[in-house]
Parts: sequence; C-alpha cells; structure tokens
Amino acid sequence: MVFFFSKRAETKRKDIPKDDYDEIVKLFKRCDVNKDRKLSWEEVKAGFRKLQSRFPLYRTHRAFQMADENHDGFINVDDELDKLVTYALDCYPGTIKLRLI
Repeated sequence: MVFFFSKRAETKRKDIPKDDYDEIVKLFKRCDVNKDRKLSWEEVKAGFRKLQSRFPLYRTHRAFQMADENHDGFINVDDELDKLVTYALDCYPGTIKLRLI
C-alpha cells in the first residue's frame, strides 16, 4: 500500500511574512470560543472556514496530524499553535490577506 502523506511532515518557519503569521495567530486565538487555551477539532475547523478553505475537514485533519504532539485531541495555544499556524500558511502561500477580507 502506498502512502502519499507521511504521518507528520516537518514544518519549518521559513520566509513567512510576520504580518501574515500574526494575522493567522489572531484568527485561531479568536476561534478559541470557550477561552480554555486549547483549540478543539471544531474550533480549528472554524478557523479554516474563516480562511475560506475549500476543504476545511481535510485541512483540520492534517493540522491535527502536524500540530497535536501529545495526541490529546486539542491544540494547545501556548505550545502547539506555532505548528498549526505554519501549516496554515504553507497551505495558502501569499493569499492570506485576500482570504481574510
């Protein structure tokens, strides 16, 4: 059987504009509706919907594979948010400002 995606691809913060990075951080922090500093599956999916993703369920699944290091079903805002934001920016290179209008 051939697997096209590795379980955890390495995410690196390369030449990401600081403005775009900060916008995505704010977006996902606003999605934390119960203010518990953890992003649930539904909260992350809402973030990708705000980014006008055509496949928010797929993006959410991949985001949890990349960012949820302790596999507790939540993305911790303090520890794991950087990986989630890096993944989101890799999905939409150069189009963040247009997606957030």
